[in-house]
Amino acid sequence: MEMLRKELETVLEQNQILQNEPMDRHTTFRVGGPADLYLLPTEEQLKNVMNILTDHRIHMTVIGNGSNLLVGDKGIRGAVIEIGNAMAEITAEEDLVIAKAGALLSRTAQTAYQHGLSGLEFAAGIPGSVGGAVVMNAGAYGGEMKDVVEYVKVLGRDGAVLKLTNEEMEFSYRNSCAAIREYIVLEAALRLKKSDPQTILQRMEELKGQRRMKQPLEYPSAGSTFKRPEGYYAGKLIMDAGLSGFSAGSAQVSEKHCGFVINRGGAAASDVLSVIRHVQEVVKEKYGVDLQTEVRMLGDF
Repeated sequence: MEMLRKELETVLEQNQILQNEPMDRHTTFRVGGPADLYLLPTEEQLKNVMNILTDHRIHMTVIGNGSNLLVGDKGIRGAVIEIGNAMAEITAEEDLVIAKAGALLSRTAQTAYQHGLSGLEFAAGIPGSVGGAVVMNAGAYGGEMKDVVEYVKVLGRDGAVLKLTNEEMEFSYRNSCAAIREYIVLEAALRLKKSDPQTILQRMEELKGQRRMKQPLEYPSAGSTFKRPEGYYAGKLIMDAGLSGFSAGSAQVSEKHCGFVINRGGAAASDVLSVIRHVQEVVKEKYGVDLQTEVRMLGDF
């Protein structure tokens, strides 16, 4: 590890290299054990960092804002690379908003509003980063990233930088080719429409109000825990199965919205996983429906 750290220090500053870093600091669930290495590179440093890790045969896990992750209590072996504040620039040109992958989606939607650009209002309350949102084709309230993406710049594990069109991204429900091929998103250009800023703001405030009313925003969670099964709504299936409020330790099916598993304070990842698995088993048994998690599970449980 000492030799690896010395090599990384030829590329990164010391404060960009964290060892045994608790992942509960980096996930919206507020759970997760330590990452062996936690790295915070800029875009310019990223390729060199990956080359060093590859040379040392260190497993790499790339994350954004940690808003869609459940990290195991035993943590993550190898290196976690955060695409975050070091890659968060946002610019606007005519009807395009160009956001680096580490930019928060909420901040990107705010920038669009400030430039009188409509189309990203659905994303204003999604807590993730642009990179994570593109990878999983995040969506809410009838909008999805695929509706606004013009192109995406990605870095392949082989070090090649590609510029992919909307079509080449192969967007589908909560998926894209970036997820399948393990591309690292560097930036996304979003094509929006000129509109009255006041109308845009009004829509954003309206959606914010709906979220506050319907979602358990007062507790740590990873948003919608389950994907929407075809022909059903996950939250309704869970509620109809009598699982509202079901808990294990301090993890619980939210009584406010059954599609959310929440951390009521001090939950372990194993508690969250127990709730998820129990919900899947009961819903399968009662309705014959396989609930797939929208949450990405990482590390050792």
